[in-house]
Amino acid sequence: MSFENLPLLVLLLLSVLGNNQSVAIAAGLLLILKLLGLNALFPIIESKGISIGITILTFAILAPLATGRITLGNILSAFKSPITLIALASGIFVAWTAGRGLLFINASPEIVTSLVLGTVFGVCFLQGIAIGPLIAGGLVSLVVAFTNLIK
Repeated sequence: MSFENLPLLVLLLLSVLGNNQSVAIAAGLLLILKLLGLNALFPIIESKGISIGITILTFAILAPLATGRITLGNILSAFKSPITLIALASGIFVAWTAGRGLLFINASPEIVTSLVLGTVFGVCFLQGIAIGPLIAGGLVSLVVAFTNLIK
């Protein structure tokens, strides 16, 4: 194994030690693809991976609607209590922030390494989840916009 595989191996080790199955599976699969010489798949993963991942995540989030665990009554009750209104506003804000993050990442690809490293540390050591780079990118874009506003 060459030194170019070392970052994935370190991620795999950290994720196993940090008990984070998602990062372990991702790093392990990427390492296997690399070792098998299937490098032609990486541009496809890079260009379509986020979209496919978000679709799968949305599929899982909407599943309770399909099973009937979340009903129309549950949805309507989201507008009745202060906590559910805060949850609704938080969901809107985070989705909007993640959207800004995707735009920011596409416009400033040099920031991706820092976002990914921060997310990996958060996932491995703080029981976070790997959706972090999009939200982190959105927060960075908000900070950049704010600092440009006060200059």
